[in-house]
Amino acid sequence: MRLQGASAIVTGGAGGLGAATVRHLVGLGVAVAIVDLDGERSAALAAELGSMTVAVPGDVTVEADVQAAIAAARSLGTLSYVINVAGGGTRPARTVARDGSPHDLETYVATMAKNAVGTFNVTRLAAAAMAANTPDEDGQRGVVVNTGSLAGLEGQAGQVAYASAKAAILGMTLPLARDLAPLGIRVCAIAPGTIGTELMRSASAELQNKLVASIIFPHRMGHPAEFALLVEAILRNPYLNGENIRLDGAQRFPAK
Repeated sequence: MRLQGASAIVTGGAGGLGAATVRHLVGLGVAVAIVDLDGERSAALAAELGSMTVAVPGDVTVEADVQAAIAAARSLGTLSYVINVAGGGTRPARTVARDGSPHDLETYVATMAKNAVGTFNVTRLAAAAMAANTPDEDGQRGVVVNTGSLAGLEGQAGQVAYASAKAAILGMTLPLARDLAPLGIRVCAIAPGTIGTELMRSASAELQNKLVASIIFPHRMGHPAEFALLVEAILRNPYLNGENIRLDGAQRFPAK
C-alpha cells in the first residue's frame, strides 16, 4: 500500500508513543488525524506539524468521537491506517491487598475500557470505513496496528488490571486478522517493553533502574521513535498479519 496520499488515525496521538508515531507518519507523507483526550496537546502537535494533521479531541470508547475522527482522517486522504495507542494503566494494586481488601472492581473495569474496549471500538468502526477503499494489487484496503504491552504477556504483581487489558488487546490480534481478511485489512499488535516516554522518565530513579536492569540489549530504555519505526515496518510489509510483535530489547519483567 502506498503511504503518500493515505491518511491515518492515531489514537493517544498526543502522548509519547502516539506523538512519535504521528511525527514519523507525517515524515513519510501520511496525513494523520490525532485523536486524544487531551485536546490542548493534540491541537498543539497539529499546529506544529501543519496541514497534514488535524486534532480530534475525543474518547475512543465513544462511537460519536470515533466517527468524528474517521471523518477528519478522510478529509485528509484515503483512510488506510489505524494505529491504536490510546490507553494507560492505573496505580499498582493486588487482587487482594495485604490488609485483606479486594481489588477495586470499578478501577479494573475502567482500565479494561480505556485499553481493550477503546481499541476494539476504534478498530471495528475504522475497519468498516476502510472496507470501502479500492484494494491494491494484494487486495489490501487497510492496516490496523494495536498497542499491547510486555505486561500483557508477563504481568507483574500489582498489575492485574493493566495486564488483563493489554492481554485482551494481544488476544484479539489473530481473530481480528481472520475477521478482516475478507475485507483486505491486516491487523498486528506491538507489545512494547520499557520505553522512555515522558511519563516513564518521570518515574522514580529506583523504578527506572529496576526496569532497565532486566533489559538485555541494548541495555537502555527504548526510544518512542523505535516504536514508530516498527509501525512503519508493519504498514509497509504486506505479509505481516495476525502477529503480536515484542519491542523490548529481550527484556523479561521480574515478578515484582
